Amino acid sequence: MKVTVKAPAKINLSLDVLGKRPDGYHNISTVMQAVSLYDTVSVTDNDSGKVTVSCGYEGVPNDESNIAVKAAYRFFDYCKMPQKGVHIEIDKQIPTQAGLAGGSSDGAAVIFGLNRLFSANLSPADMRAIAERVGADVPFCVEGGTRLCTGTGTTMQKLPKFRCGDIVICKPATVSVSTAEAYQKVDALAPHPCYTDEMVKALFSRDMFMISTTIFNDFELALQIPEVNGIKKIMLKNKARGAGMSGSGSAVFAIFTSPSKAKKCFDELKQAYPQTFMCKPVEVGCEVVD
Repeated sequence: MKVTVKAPAKINLSLDVLGKRPDGYHNISTVMQAVSLYDTVSVTDNDSGKVTVSCGYEGVPNDESNIAVKAAYRFFDYCKMPQKGVHIEIDKQIPTQAGLAGGSSDGAAVIFGLNRLFSANLSPADMRAIAERVGADVPFCVEGGTRLCTGTGTTMQKLPKFRCGDIVICKPATVSVSTAEAYQKVDALAPHPCYTDEMVKALFSRDMFMISTTIFNDFELALQIPEVNGIKKIMLKNKARGAGMSGSGSAVFAIFTSPSKAKKCFDELKQAYPQTFMCKPVEVGCEVVD
C-alpha cells in the first residue's frame, strides 16, 4: 500500500533568539506561517523490515541521516509497534538549507503517512508528541497555519489567520547557511526588545501595515548576507509590503496585497534566481492526499 502526503514549507514572520539553554539548545520566540510550497512524500510498506528513503534532490541524504527516516523510527517507538518495512520517497520542491523547514516538513509527512498506512489512529496530540522527538520545527509542520512557537520551537499557540494575498520566496543558489554557525553569530548580538511580541499584537489587530513593518529575524541581523540584502531590495522596489529572511536562511520572502505586483516581483527575481516561488499562506500543515 502507498500513502502520499503534501508537506508544506514555512516562513518566519518574526524570529527572536532569546538565549542559550543549559542543554545547549536555544530558546526562541517566533511566528511561523505555513505556505503553499510543497514537497510530496510517499510511504510504501514492504517485507524488508527496514526503513529506506530515496530523493533525487542534490544534497539530500538517501540513508538513515535523513530526518524522514528518523521520523519513521520515532513513529514505531511511540506506537510500540515492531518496526515494519517502509520505503519513503521524497519529491522535493522546497529548497534545502533555506530556512523553510523542508526537511522538518518531510519528517512530519512521514508521521502522517505511517499513521494512515498502518491504521494507527493517532490523535493530533499523539502526532505532535512524536514530532517533538524528531526535531524542533516538526511539530509546527504537523499543525501548519499561523502559530507562535516558543521554547525550542515546540511550544505552540494558534494565532489569527495571516491575511496576505501572495508571498514570493527566493533562495540565492550560491548561499547555504550552517545553522550552528548562525547561532554562534546570533549569540554575539546585543540584546534588543522582542519583535515577536509586536508581531503577535499585529496579527490580532489584523493591521497589515503593522505586520509588514514588524517582520524581523535575528539571524538576518547577525549574518548580514549580501545576497539576502540584494534580494530584499528587489522585493521592496517591486512594492512588497514587507520582506525578510526565513529561519537561519538563506531564503527571503516578501508579502504582497497586490497580485500584479507580486507577479512582477516574481518574474524579475526568477530571471536571476531559479529557486523563486509564488505561494500563499495556508491554514494547515501536512495533508494526506492519496
